[in-house]
Amino acid sequence: MSDTKIKIAIGADHAGFEYKEVLKNFLIDYEVKDFGTYSLDSVDYPDFAHPVASAVESGEFEYGILLCGSANGVAITANKHQNIRAGLCWEIEVASLVRKHNNANILCIPARFVSEELAKEITTTFLNTAFEGGRHQNRVDKISC
Repeated sequence: MSDTKIKIAIGADHAGFEYKEVLKNFLIDYEVKDFGTYSLDSVDYPDFAHPVASAVESGEFEYGILLCGSANGVAITANKHQNIRAGLCWEIEVASLVRKHNNANILCIPARFVSEELAKEITTTFLNTAFEGGRHQNRVDKISC
């Protein structure tokens, strides 16, 4: 049995900063690298979404977590990268489905629309749900351009 921890890249803009800090402390069973931002000062979300997506795209990290106000900006940005499937999750069931059906590898959380507790539950569900493969694999294979 391996003691190697799953590696997660995490990043946020100013709207997601506080939740990013909460999730970093929550994810004690994982190896987490923080790609910023590091304060509540206003920043541009692509400056953090691209490095997280690149880290997952390269295979250095198994998963990414991105947070911003609506999570749309970080999801759009991350999904520009090849083999990235960033899923916007605002409910536990959505987190489960993006893993089961889409094999999402980046979780995008809308900090302005979920509680801290729900963000933790969404994260736990995302990280502990396996991809079902089968008919869903055929669909995932058709995503890349």
